[in-house]
Amino acid sequence: MSRKVIAALVAGLVLPALVGAARTQTTVTEVIDGDTIAVSGGPRVRFVQIDTPELGSGECYSRRAAKDLRRLIPVGTPVELQADARLDRVDRYGRLLRYVFRGGTNVNLELVAQGDATVWFYGGARGRYADALLAAAARARREQRGLWGACSTVWNPYGPATTSQKGSTARATGRRRRCDRAYPTVCIPSPPPDLDCRDVRDRNFKVLPPDPHHFDGNHDGIGCERP
Repeated sequence: MSRKVIAALVAGLVLPALVGAARTQTTVTEVIDGDTIAVSGGPRVRFVQIDTPELGSGECYSRRAAKDLRRLIPVGTPVELQADARLDRVDRYGRLLRYVFRGGTNVNLELVAQGDATVWFYGGARGRYADALLAAAARARREQRGLWGACSTVWNPYGPATTSQKGSTARATGRRRRCDRAYPTVCIPSPPPDLDCRDVRDRNFKVLPPDPHHFDGNHDGIGCERP
């Protein structure tokens, strides 16, 4: 029997159990973006009641939110998925809607507290942690943490995360901000926002410590290397 057939048979047994379970112990196999992960033996998991800027859309703070989630629960981290009886268990894309716990830490709440995510009560539904999430978001906004300080962010707990670049940037307006000294041969502004190679046009440029945008992944002094 092929591996694909075996995997399909296992999925047919495991997935219904995951969907129906109120609590599930599992392991992170991939961090998709700032609010979605993949876990062993199941479909993707969407963090419920929160939202982060869409990765790949160019929205302010989308890449930073994904990076921060990877730091919180890197691949291989044991987690507990908790469903909420007040909310849907699966979304229209087939993703599990869950609170994700690492040890005693509610990662959904932690992302909001850090300013990596906003609150989103989809369809107006408020889950068991709604008050705590709102309080954490209000505090992060007041203290200008994360996307609240780095971006122009809309406060709307009943809508998705909506961010835009704060002020002028070289890419958005053609006016240059101060160039970061870590990139002496090109003009790239210091964070925020956190940038990735797909956000800049230059390739194979010189990088000096501390490389605040982490362009030099292999630490050879060259950023955004093109093969």
